[in-house]
Amino acid sequence: MLSAQSLACRRGRRLLFRGLDLQMPAGSVRCLRGANGSGKTSLLRILAGLSRPEEGQVLWQDRPLDAAARGGLVYIGHGNGLKDDLSLGEALAFLATLAGLDDAAGRSERALACLGLASRRNAAVRSLSQGQRRRGALARLALDQASRTWLLDEPYEALDGASAATLSALIEAHAARGGAVLLASHQALALAGVEEIDLQRWSAA
Repeated sequence: MLSAQSLACRRGRRLLFRGLDLQMPAGSVRCLRGANGSGKTSLLRILAGLSRPEEGQVLWQDRPLDAAARGGLVYIGHGNGLKDDLSLGEALAFLATLAGLDDAAGRSERALACLGLASRRNAAVRSLSQGQRRRGALARLALDQASRTWLLDEPYEALDGASAATLSALIEAHAARGGAVLLASHQALALAGVEEIDLQRWSAA
């Protein structure tokens, strides 16, 4: 699915990491670890095709990552990507439409129910709490069951215990279907089969 060869990342004058190789086979769940500023977010953005590496390349199914291949990726960063002026249901349906999914409104309603937000589907995004917005963003993961690669930046941030357990169940079910998940987190994770990757291994400092 997704892989990277000899990646290097520079932020300003500082080289964060160099020589990073990564494979994300079907069914894998991996967690990026590293100190603040080590490049976890930068790596996820490079893998998602949102930033360019200083060196190396990102491959999708052994071909260079391009716009078409990015359809096989779902990236959720620190920003939730929900339009403040829409209701939560409308915002998620808009993302479903952008992803080319049919029955966007129905998928949105079912995904919000999965994340415990059915009662808030008509609420304006701007009126939601931080935790509700985060769950609304993560509801993108429940819009369909395609075997994609998920790239998640601190997905457990602002979640309570029940919501964290729901997210873990979504991740484990996705891997069982043949999907792959790479996430960055500073929290201890109760995820079956998770493999930790220490970004300090490729530190250029």
